[in-house]
Amino acid sequence: HSGFRGSLNSISRRLKELVLAAVAPGEDLSTYDVVVTGHSLGGALATLFTADIAQYGFDAGRGLPQLEASEPWWERLAANMNVNQATIKNNKAPPRPKSIRLYSFGSPRVGNDQFVKLFDSLRDNGYNEAYRVVNDADVVARLPRTVNALVFGSVGYDHCGPTALISVPKEVKLGDTNTVVDQASVLWVEGESDDSMCPVRDGATPLTSPLASGALLGDIYQSVKQVTETSSSNEGSLDWNAMVEKVGGRLQSLSATDITSVVGIDKSYAEREVKMIQSVASGEALAHHLEDEYYQGMGRACGFVARLGEDILEA
Repeated sequence: HSGFRGSLNSISRRLKELVLAAVAPGEDLSTYDVVVTGHSLGGALATLFTADIAQYGFDAGRGLPQLEASEPWWERLAANMNVNQATIKNNKAPPRPKSIRLYSFGSPRVGNDQFVKLFDSLRDNGYNEAYRVVNDADVVARLPRTVNALVFGSVGYDHCGPTALISVPKEVKLGDTNTVVDQASVLWVEGESDDSMCPVRDGATPLTSPLASGALLGDIYQSVKQVTETSSSNEGSLDWNAMVEKVGGRLQSLSATDITSVVGIDKSYAEREVKMIQSVASGEALAHHLEDEYYQGMGRACGFVARLGEDILEA
């Protein structure tokens, strides 16, 4: 995304210089563990910064990767610190830390499919770990929307790294009066908790065949086909009662998203869009993006009660 790239490029070179300058005298960056983090726009910039240093090391001779040749990574740093350039330039390649870990909070989608593939390819060959923490209905973590694909063609924006989704805990009734919080429902980690699709991603294209399984016309078509094949195999007349029962049962469960599937919009995609619109209307989508909400959500995920200005307590 050009906006995110421009924002980071304005500070990236200086940031790398500051990190290199923070290495204690007599020590080397290769002995340091680097943790990159940020919230909202900061999460987007943290993702781009991680991709850069994971692929190229701390190249302080430029901001983000560019077509033009970079200055020597050590040149401006040595001049500003009054260090003998010969002492630094012996290590010609930009230095790399011992490990790189990224933890972003409420980050929007920063790049397209090709950028995501590049980022994922750097796992264990540039960075060690990357998680995107999303607080429940946070709308910013679901932007930019793939809905643009319905009008302007495929946008292809997606997230980098697995999602760590924090949810408002579900209350479980015990008897008539007691309720307990189901802690298992508080934290879900993509690819680790189970094999289900990440609800923060859009998945495949929002466009699908109206006859696909799960779509209204697709389910009706399969019902008619099944009854017809059964009647043919039994060499009997068409079982109209079975036909009415199957098709009628499907129509009784008709929903608004079934209507969108008739015109070729993926039902699961439409359901996610409706849910997001409802969260925006209720105010949850923006409220869940705030830093204090993330603070409380992280507390819940770790089994604590965390509120701003108060001591952290065990849940």
